[in-house]
Amino acid sequence: MVVLALQNGPANAAPASHPSGAAAVALNAPARAAAIKSAQQHADGAARTLGLGAKEKLVVQDVVEDADGTVHTRYERTYAGLPVLGGDLVTHVAKNGALKGVSKATKARISVPTTAAAVSPASARKAAVKAAGTAEASASTARKVVWAAGAKPVLAYESVVKGVQHDGTPSERHVITDATNGKELYSYEAIDTGTGTSQYSGKVTIGTTASASGGYDLIDSGRGGHTTYDLNGGTSGTGTLFHDADDIWGDGTVNNRQTAAVDAAYGAAVTWDFYKSAFNRNGIAGDGRAAYSRVHYGNAYVNAFWDDSCFCMTYGDGTNNTDPLTSLDVAGHEMSHGLTAATAGLKYSRESGGLNEATSDIFGTSVEFFANNPADPGDYLIGEKIDINGDGTPLRYMDKPSKDGNSADYWSRRVGHLNVHYSSGVANHFFYLLSEGSGAKTINGVSYNSPTYDGSTVTGIGRDKADQIWYKALTTYFTSSTDYAGARSGTLQAAADLYGSGSAEYKAVAAAWTAVNVN
Repeated sequence: MVVLALQNGPANAAPASHPSGAAAVALNAPARAAAIKSAQQHADGAARTLGLGAKEKLVVQDVVEDADGTVHTRYERTYAGLPVLGGDLVTHVAKNGALKGVSKATKARISVPTTAAAVSPASARKAAVKAAGTAEASASTARKVVWAAGAKPVLAYESVVKGVQHDGTPSERHVITDATNGKELYSYEAIDTGTGTSQYSGKVTIGTTASASGGYDLIDSGRGGHTTYDLNGGTSGTGTLFHDADDIWGDGTVNNRQTAAVDAAYGAAVTWDFYKSAFNRNGIAGDGRAAYSRVHYGNAYVNAFWDDSCFCMTYGDGTNNTDPLTSLDVAGHEMSHGLTAATAGLKYSRESGGLNEATSDIFGTSVEFFANNPADPGDYLIGEKIDINGDGTPLRYMDKPSKDGNSADYWSRRVGHLNVHYSSGVANHFFYLLSEGSGAKTINGVSYNSPTYDGSTVTGIGRDKADQIWYKALTTYFTSSTDYAGARSGTLQAAADLYGSGSAEYKAVAAAWTAVNVN
């Protein structure tokens, strides 16, 4: 199928409703920058109000203002000039200036006996490379930090070890080592993996830009300048910008290199439009800046990933280079990792890592529903188009996550020890139940039958409201170390803000968490 690309054309999409009151107001890039600057000017006063120590400083990361005048300010902390990892917090201030509450990644008081390290940076780097265990590994300069995500703050080093994971995915592993004895305290992977022209979405419109030298470039100037590049089997660099003479791109087959590019560009456009329509968000980071996409990564690479250091998405071509991982829900999934990085910063390990992955599944699914594309109808299946298993089954199921053979339907103490793609099942299941409810039903031709941990019956509130609750919790109440218990409290607070603490929506959030054994 030939795909016609209209210059700066809108992606096909359905409108979304907006709740009032506690919903965030839209800020353009200059207004957001001004809000952050103003908040930083008052950061010392905020630190005193919160009772922080004399050596602590607050560094503003983001400001979200609700329609009712409540302002949520997200901060990182420093101690004696050192970054405090796991010390992030969000203040919630009413329109009249009263402090309504604080969401903290840690409740521990930030203090260490000394900022003089017993371990050298070189030794810390060496220990980090050994701990990372990735191929071709090398560590950047270790930076001294205060590690506050454990039971007690300690002086530490953070090293970034770059290498290659087992499946060919680049690795950028952050390793935290104790600056007193060199022991590893924590580590996490910063390359967020997930498992369109349009090989998958039929005939679509995408944004392109006329080139000064003639023809057209795959640059969507109407959506922050999103750009799509061809890596042509490479695994580094930006690649080559896609260019076309007549603005007609791809033919729907893998034999045409433009096909995967159109799917990626279309997915980026719909995701941008979804966040704008549903949440008044101006781009993934909220600053009007677009990410960029790279397709044709490696040889038969069966994955896709988000890299926050380049603010970009990268897609492999799948098994035998026949099924590029550029389907709409995968594109929405990868871009949503950028949203998480720009807001809560959920660490990509343990329960917070599961919530990070679930956030991408949740919004990737919602992007697919929002597109309202008959060639790829919305569903609660993840990656159903890319045939990653080779038998036509999807990568993940939201109604009953354990159907994939690995994911958790319910919370237990072992969930935090699972791979983050499997621990995400608890939140995915929660979101499905909150949206659609329990029991058997058919949606867009797909049959679901979602169980509950306690045998209870859950009545859904609809996906649009569930989206609003998850987004507000992510952007104003979740922190880098939020676990499942924290996600329950954060989403309950978000539901109370949006719909009232006695509302049906609030009660549904509580019931859906109980149904996945998060109490």
